[in-house]
Amino acid sequence: IAGCDMFLVPGHASQEYLRTLGSAPDDIVVAPNAVDNDWFQTQADSVRSNASGFREKLKLPDSYLLFVGRLVREKGTFDLLEAYGKLEESVRSKVGLVFAGDGRSKTELQREAQRISPGTIVFAGFTHREDLAALYALAEALILPTHTDPWGLVVNEAMACRLPIVVTHVAGCAADLVKDGWNGFVVPARDTGKLKDAIDSLVENSEL
Repeated sequence: IAGCDMFLVPGHASQEYLRTLGSAPDDIVVAPNAVDNDWFQTQADSVRSNASGFREKLKLPDSYLLFVGRLVREKGTFDLLEAYGKLEESVRSKVGLVFAGDGRSKTELQREAQRISPGTIVFAGFTHREDLAALYALAEALILPTHTDPWGLVVNEAMACRLPIVVTHVAGCAADLVKDGWNGFVVPARDTGKLKDAIDSLVENSEL
């Protein structure tokens, strides 16, 4: 750090981290992480015009919460499964949960998911970019309950598809992209109770 003249960071969290290490504010340049917003928005609008066709193609519930990422513990996948299981039975009967991605914890997650009833839990596996836009477009919200994440580009993608977000405070993107109570909710990492409450707020209040 002491030997560097300038620093390039993606957002507020990494900027503050460098400051704690003694970097001068004038030596830090922010270049925000980004995705092709126009592409995701256009794809999402197209999918919504043929929602039933895409639901059938991807075998999706009529209403669902979405996780996109590696299926590993550090992404908070088991926290999400536990929070979903804590929802009222009447809510789980109406709203499913979709995991898009793959990872070493997939088999264990699937085994744990079988214990939750009622409720529809779908493991969509690795998803190509075009189908990923469809998953975003038809979801109620993106949930990223990560324990650690330098950024979280899936949040950018989901927001471009006009989704509300539930994210933990440790995600690098949280400080820059998610305003708690306005375009989503920011919750403590590993707190399944707060995660469940945030999800409840979204699924029980359609105006949000």
